[in-house]
Amino acid sequence: MTLESELDRVREIVDPIASDLDLDVYDIERRGATIRVTLDTHPGVEGGITLDSLALATRLISREMDHVDPIPGHYTLEVTSPGLERQLRTPAHFRREVGKDVTVRLRAVESGERRVDGVLVAADDTTATIRLADGDERTIAIEAIDKARTVFEWGPKPKPGGKKRRSPAAEADEASRDSTKEKQTS
Repeated sequence: MTLESELDRVREIVDPIASDLDLDVYDIERRGATIRVTLDTHPGVEGGITLDSLALATRLISREMDHVDPIPGHYTLEVTSPGLERQLRTPAHFRREVGKDVTVRLRAVESGERRVDGVLVAADDTTATIRLADGDERTIAIEAIDKARTVFEWGPKPKPGGKKRRSPAAEADEASRDSTKEKQTS
């Protein structure tokens, strides 16, 4: 049995359970003897998945996998959320996270850059477009990406009147507005 067919069999078990719980299957992967099922709320829903939802999903998925036994041998089932800083591995992951800050590491160095940081402004089945802090946009083939994830700005909110640390998204938006102003006045 191939890895893909194993994961397809697991997905057949997980999809209806996630749907019944009004959750979205973000990812299913196998790492050694661990089957990791990543669940989330549907795109656009405010707030994230709760621990109670994850606990219930874990019980239901585990019970059904024990009953169906989709994978030969021993394995560990892990049911989790994607977290605040989400790994982006598939075109669906990129499409889901449009509008968020991302960091991307490329497989090969292109134009002197191995890492690209900015706002994910568009994504399709083959490419992701990132707006850089200077306002330029860079379109990257998803197959050229070694590793990508969303970026969450950690730390306390700035104090009123204090200097704010800005996210790449805010910097890119300001740079885009500045370049639009320059074009309009030229």
